[in-house]
Amino acid sequence: MIDTIDRQIIQATQAGLPLVAEPYQAVAEQLGITAQEVMLRMADMLEAGIIRRIAAVPNHYKLGYRHNGMTVWDVDDRHVDSLGQRVAELPFVSHCYQRPRHLPDWPYNLFAMVHGKTEQDAEKQIAVIAELLGEDCYRHAVLYSTKILKKTGLRIAG
Repeated sequence: MIDTIDRQIIQATQAGLPLVAEPYQAVAEQLGITAQEVMLRMADMLEAGIIRRIAAVPNHYKLGYRHNGMTVWDVDDRHVDSLGQRVAELPFVSHCYQRPRHLPDWPYNLFAMVHGKTEQDAEKQIAVIAELLGEDCYRHAVLYSTKILKKTGLRIAG
């Protein structure tokens, strides 16, 4: 359960932390508490699973990365956890996760997002993943982004 202050912190940060030198201080001043309390409460909410993450969400297009692709892989289920961990550690993979297959139409169980400034950049990254997965991968596909979608999470009304 969240109390009134936790709710206020969520409402103050749900569209993102303020883009200032000391964002926690800005939130604290808005709520009349200390920056330390904001940070501790956010850490506690993260630990409890009330909030999922505290992270920057870049706009890849504005950064020049126009060839963004969700790679999907049909990986041996016995090795998907260890291989997924290795793929997630690649510096060009922004997120990587396992999802259930939906046979017979969708055989893929490992997903990894890559971002390239050119199509060749993205293809090189995909080749690195394919090599890493090796014989434990039976097939793959790439779903390239055609537009950027608004990335938002849960919104709590005031």
